[in-house]
Amino acid sequence: MRFKTSLRYRVTLAFALLGLLVSLGLAGSLYVLTINMEERHVTETLSAELEDYIARFESNHNALPPASTTIRTYVIQPGAINIPEELQDLDIGLHKITLEGKDYYAEVKVSNERHFVVLYNDKQIRHRENQFKLFLGIGILTMVLLSAVLGFWLAGRVISPVRELAIRVAGLRPEDHPTPLAVDFPHDEVGMLAHNFDAYLQRLCAFIEREQAFTADVSHELRTPLAVIEGATEVLLEDQGLDATRRTRVERIARSAREMSQLVSALLLLAREEQNPTVESSCAVAEALQHVVDGHQHLLRHKPVKIKLDIHAKTILPVECTLLRVVLANLIRNAIYFTEQGHVSVSLDEEGISVMDTGIGIPKEHIQRVFDRYYKGLTGSEGIGLSLVKRICQRYNWNIDLDSREDTGTVIRLSFMPAKT
Repeated sequence: MRFKTSLRYRVTLAFALLGLLVSLGLAGSLYVLTINMEERHVTETLSAELEDYIARFESNHNALPPASTTIRTYVIQPGAINIPEELQDLDIGLHKITLEGKDYYAEVKVSNERHFVVLYNDKQIRHRENQFKLFLGIGILTMVLLSAVLGFWLAGRVISPVRELAIRVAGLRPEDHPTPLAVDFPHDEVGMLAHNFDAYLQRLCAFIEREQAFTADVSHELRTPLAVIEGATEVLLEDQGLDATRRTRVERIARSAREMSQLVSALLLLAREEQNPTVESSCAVAEALQHVVDGHQHLLRHKPVKIKLDIHAKTILPVECTLLRVVLANLIRNAIYFTEQGHVSVSLDEEGISVMDTGIGIPKEHIQRVFDRYYKGLTGSEGIGLSLVKRICQRYNWNIDLDSREDTGTVIRLSFMPAKT
């Protein structure tokens, strides 16, 4: 589950909702209790008034009934006149009726076959109820606001250890010696989380040390035999007694050794995993591009394919030439490999390099996956060529775009920001 708000605001919202529910429950209970007590008070008052009047009426039929701006009294007996129809069929007890457009409480009692009815106008009661509702609403709103403020303050106090841990973790770097975090936190859930971070950092540092040792050892062990192979091929190529067939084979071995040496150097540089690498060397892109194009001319010997190189800028980038050559070699080699006839055009301008071919193209379902590591492409074989290109581009914040159509060709654009031109 993903949350768009911070933990502190979620806790504040929870407190506000809790305050709302509690205040609604209390206000509802208080309102029902108040209404019941008010109705009971009205009933007791009307009953007392009616009993007093009945006693006075039995002793003196001319006794005046209780009457005021809110109370009216009727005696329903044979021969009585001016009795509203709404009162004639009322049973004994308390009722709520509407008479002449006004609401009344009606208390009915019977004595000597006479029905005594006393009416109480509930206008003032309704007015008090509306005021009471307003006060309850204000109380609910005040309770919610106080709960939100209290929740916001408490949330800040409660999550402050979590925030501190997040800041400490954000400042950690894998290549630095891990500083224990758990010693600065209490033995609670946050302390347990800090302890788990410490254990993870220990394992991560051990892994990095093993990886660095492995890459250094592999680099050293591979560079030595590669240097031997390159030296042996140079000696063999200087032998004037070699025939054309053997010379071609030795040249192929020399090219493979150079490519493997460049690949080993590139992998070693990438294995360092520097977030913002400090580049002390620079590379002339035009020279690197010319070197790569010349080094792949042998792939065109048995194909009706021509390669065209256009250089429109003398760009110099603050990058390792080895990594730039690996990128260019992969792009140009793939373009030549998948082009059976036509041409491959390579163009350098101030903003980047374009490689266009008239090859078989790439199906739509493959375009989004060609840069995945060990992805089996159209040839059905696995490799790290384009995935390595992607890693190098990410290292230097370059952008690489691919546009391809089946049976038409492919265009790859490598864009970079030149250091100077």
